[in-house]
Amino acid sequence: MKKLSLKLVKLLTKKKFKISFAESCTGGLLSSSLTSINGSSKVFTLGLVVYSDQSKINILKVPKNTIKKYGAVSYETCLSMVKNLNKISKTNMSVSVTGIAGPKGGNKQKPLGLVFIGIKKGNKMLVKKHFFKNKKRIHIQKAAVNKALNLILRFLE
Repeated sequence: MKKLSLKLVKLLTKKKFKISFAESCTGGLLSSSLTSINGSSKVFTLGLVVYSDQSKINILKVPKNTIKKYGAVSYETCLSMVKNLNKISKTNMSVSVTGIAGPKGGNKQKPLGLVFIGIKKGNKMLVKKHFFKNKKRIHIQKAAVNKALNLILRFLE
């Protein structure tokens, strides 16, 4: 995680880009991974932990109907999170993460370890669905952060 974060801070600095995060299941771990790097203040603008449905609705303006119809852990919610974060933060790049870190909360349709990661850079957007098999909460969170960092780096290169 540390190497990826360092690489990301260097790349964002070089490109003179600002980045923002909206996290749910990772609970601020993605923001923390970036802010642990010296010089991150030049590139990191905003990190929101929108853990509850209510905070997704009130702060990120995710439509209540989107959450009701598709659930908080869905492609549609992740997409809405990243689009609206981008409007709030006005950064070059925005990233959203929503998922089920467990140990409870999963079902057949949405199993434990299901995570959606959304990225918006200019007019380019991407929402990826991931499934992390390790059933331990911290492992799912760390795996989601590592996957997000890798996706961001690929999106930038």
